[in-house]
Amino acid sequence: MQSLAMIENWPVPTAAAAVVRADGTVAGSYGPTDHRFPLASVTKPLAAYAALVAYEEGAIELDEPAGPEGSTVRHLLAHTSGLAFDEHRAMAAPGTRRLYSNAGFEVLGDHIAKATDIPFADYLHQAVLEPLGMTSTTLEGSPAKDGVSTVDDLARFAAEVQAPRLLDARTVLEAMTVVHPGLSGVLPGYGNQKPNDWGLGFEIRDSKSPHWTGASSSPRTFGHFGQSGTFLWIDPDARAACVALGDRDFGPWAIEAWPAFTDAVLTELSR
Repeated sequence: MQSLAMIENWPVPTAAAAVVRADGTVAGSYGPTDHRFPLASVTKPLAAYAALVAYEEGAIELDEPAGPEGSTVRHLLAHTSGLAFDEHRAMAAPGTRRLYSNAGFEVLGDHIAKATDIPFADYLHQAVLEPLGMTSTTLEGSPAKDGVSTVDDLARFAAEVQAPRLLDARTVLEAMTVVHPGLSGVLPGYGNQKPNDWGLGFEIRDSKSPHWTGASSSPRTFGHFGQSGTFLWIDPDARAACVALGDRDFGPWAIEAWPAFTDAVLTELSR
């Protein structure tokens, strides 16, 4: 795909990208796809997927208590537990505000570790990474932000989410469906969004503006971006996903470059 070569113009030392069709085939890739990049918050969809495996295995329930009083696993996955961004303190009643929270995913990881009697990084490896052949991916700390991976590995994950083998397709559909519709909140790097829609561990594009995906991305697009200069989106209407990893922190360069890149990818896919 010629559009992927646009990453050559990004002001980053190293970047790689790939597009994965809904049938799991790689439509194209560019750059060092075996290079390991810090994922930052692109770690969250991987952690969420492991949580959903734990749910399907019966180790946890989505509506069981977890986190601050009144909060559940579902609240933690959807950033509605009320926990602060990076502090383990409640700032709102569960289900009332969309407070994007690294702390919430850390509480979630601890909750799953206790329920399964397996350290969360090991559980993620056993439940998701190993079955998908993601041999270059590791979790080296917080389940909110300390994953390290490659484009090749995340392409395998993108194929899984589009045609699930580890989870029931209905569970994935629930993950890409808005939890607590209508809640506003801050999308990091893009300011207050009304609404700031989120599923179970995946951000949902809907009508957000500004946004890190493209102007032509469908409202059903879901995924995540990371402050380390990384993103993964899945557009069900385009029947494709895109992974792009870089090693320059998110900033004005990404706000400018990413939407144009996504629009070029979607245009090429539609031909």
